[in-house]
Parts: sequence; C-alpha cells; structure tokens
Amino acid sequence: MTDAFLCDYIRTPIGRYGGALAPVRTDDLAALPLAALLARNPGLDPAAIGEVWLGCANQAGEDNRNVARMALLLAGLPETVPGVTVNRLCGSGLEAVAAAARAVRAGDIDLAIAGGVESMTRAPFVMPKAASPWSRAGEIHDTTIGWRFVNPRMAAAWGLDSMPETAQNLADEHAISRADQDAFALRSQQRTAAAQASGRLAAEILPVTVPQGRGRTAEVAADEHPRATTADDLARLKPITRPDGSVTAGNASGVNDGAAALIVASAAAVQRFGLTPRARIVGAASAGVAPRIMGYGPVPAVRNLLARHSLAAADIAVIELNEAFAAQALAVLRGLGIADDDPRVNPNGGAIALGHPLGMSGARIAGTAALELARGTGRYALATLCVGVGQGAALLMERV
Repeated sequence: MTDAFLCDYIRTPIGRYGGALAPVRTDDLAALPLAALLARNPGLDPAAIGEVWLGCANQAGEDNRNVARMALLLAGLPETVPGVTVNRLCGSGLEAVAAAARAVRAGDIDLAIAGGVESMTRAPFVMPKAASPWSRAGEIHDTTIGWRFVNPRMAAAWGLDSMPETAQNLADEHAISRADQDAFALRSQQRTAAAQASGRLAAEILPVTVPQGRGRTAEVAADEHPRATTADDLARLKPITRPDGSVTAGNASGVNDGAAALIVASAAAVQRFGLTPRARIVGAASAGVAPRIMGYGPVPAVRNLLARHSLAAADIAVIELNEAFAAQALAVLRGLGIADDDPRVNPNGGAIALGHPLGMSGARIAGTAALELARGTGRYALATLCVGVGQGAALLMERV
C-alpha cells in the first residue's frame, strides 16, 4: 500500500447561529475552501482529483442532493471530478478524511480533496407526508440538531436522550464535577484567545465575503463564537438539562456554521504537483457505545486505533479532541488516562470556544492537528470525536 499525505488545509471562520455566515448558502459555503485550495496550489491539476469527499450531518436543505458534488462544481472544479457526501453525524468531516486516505493508500486514486460543511443556521424545518387520506394531523421537525422522525422501536430500546442529556449522563456516571467542567471550558476559551492573538488560527482561516444587501458586503475573517469569560461568569450559568445538573451553555459547544477542506495525496501526486506534505495519515478507527453515553465513543475508537499501531496515549504529541461538552471531553480524557489540563490536548482551544459546525468539525480537527504536528517535534497526532447515536471516530497522523 502507498502512503497517504495530508498536504494542505484551509477553513472558513466559524460563525455563530444566526451570525455573520448566516446569509451564505450551505453549498456556497462548502465551495469556498475547495476553491481556495486550488488557488493556493497552482501546480495542482484539478482534473487529476480522483474524488471529493465532504462530510455533512444534515443534508435536509441546501446541502441536499450530494453537497460534495454541488460544491465542487460551484468551486469551479471540472465536471469530470466526482464527489460523495458522507454522514457520520459529528464525525462526518473526519470520516471524509479517512475515506480519502483509504482510497489513496489502496491505490484506487492518487489525489483527493476531503472536508466537511454545516450551516446549522440554515438547517430547515421538515414535514412528513400525511399517513392517511384527508389527514388533519400536522407535524414539523427542526433539523438543526438532534432526533427527528423517531422510530418508536429505537425510542423503546435505546431512549431519546438529547445531546446535553448524554453529557449529563457521563457527568453523573463518572462523577465529573461542575467545577471541573467549567475549568475545562475556561481553558478552551483562554487557549483560543491566545491562538487568535498570536495569529495561529488566522493561518488556517479563509476570509469570507458575505452579502449584506443593497450591494454591500462584509468580510468575515475570524471565528465568531469565542467569548471572553471568567470562572465566575461560567459558575453563574444555569444547567440546561435539569435544575441540579452540571451541563451548561458555557461548558458545551455551540450551534454553528462553517466549512473546511484538505488535500490528501499519494507520494507520486505530491511529487507530480509540487505539494507540501503536512503529515502522513497512518490510519483510522471507529467504535460504538450506548447512545445515551455517545460522548464516550472516542475512548474505544482511540484504544482500537492505538492498539492496531502498537502505540499508547503517551506516544501522541498532539491530541485534537472535539469538545462537544466539557463533561464528555473529561470522561474521554480520564478514560484514556490523560490529565484534564494536558497541554497536548486542543492547544488552540476546542469546540467549546470555537464552535461545532457538525459536518465540518472532523475536518477542522484533522487539519489543525496536522499543522500543530508540523510546528513541533513530536511524531504522532491524533484527532477524535464523539458521534451522536453512540459512536466514536479517530484518525492517526505521523510527522513528515
């Protein structure tokens, strides 16, 4: 098998729900980093791209009809380039990177683009068809996040815990205190603020020009979700699952918009097109857990991945763990034997500060992990996420 290299990475800023990126259609949002990758790599022949994989969790609105194919055409790639949209909910973007790497390693293609997109702002309401003639029943679902069109058998067997409730389940079962969750959230905000101030995050962000109406535009060049806060501010927030709970809006990720894309190439393609490898993609793994503790999914996924490559958590120099919730992230870290405040984990902050556009996040953490690995001296980087309905996904990369 040939090696697969992650060669370039770029993303849009992450917008808040109803925020700066709200006017941008989802398919247009997905096209932006694809076009930017081509512009940044002029030696790359777009016609040589064997596949475009994009992760997307919703696919009920402007991201329908295979948003990967729509986006690549909107980005100006040749019509001969195929595209496929993959859905592993929160892990969709990481699944896209893993799929691209597998195809390259297997020799099926030499060059791919992988990434992800989500506009949670623009996720539509959906209605089922009537179940009987002349029905007067009405039903509507918000597709932004969570369950809809629930199978009663699924509800009876596994429950319908919301995402915050799954985090609270982990906090209860692993005795994760509110103070520890808020401390984790504060570190995320502080690390992101430092990365913004140093210009580290700007290095991976593509400014987006957004229409404002009446011919006016505005440029969005920075992540919109981070906010200045303190331990006292976080402690004042009310729980969101039950009165005596510990999960709050302050120690949870956001509802956000964004897109990211990466180039994945074989050694032959790297040489042919003058690409610069950022990391070698070693392998990927996924695993399942009970839906009610979906946030614990990275633990078995990471264990499986590290065991397959005879590695331990101590061997990893950079760890990007998607922060769906502080309770979930802490349960994962403790399950893997990693300290709550380990500096290897999310050195530039995570989804609590940056936000969590579902289909984009996996691509973002893979790309930022590769950049961090190249900046340091360690050998391995890990990207991992929990996944709704009870899964975990993980990707391992090696320094080049």
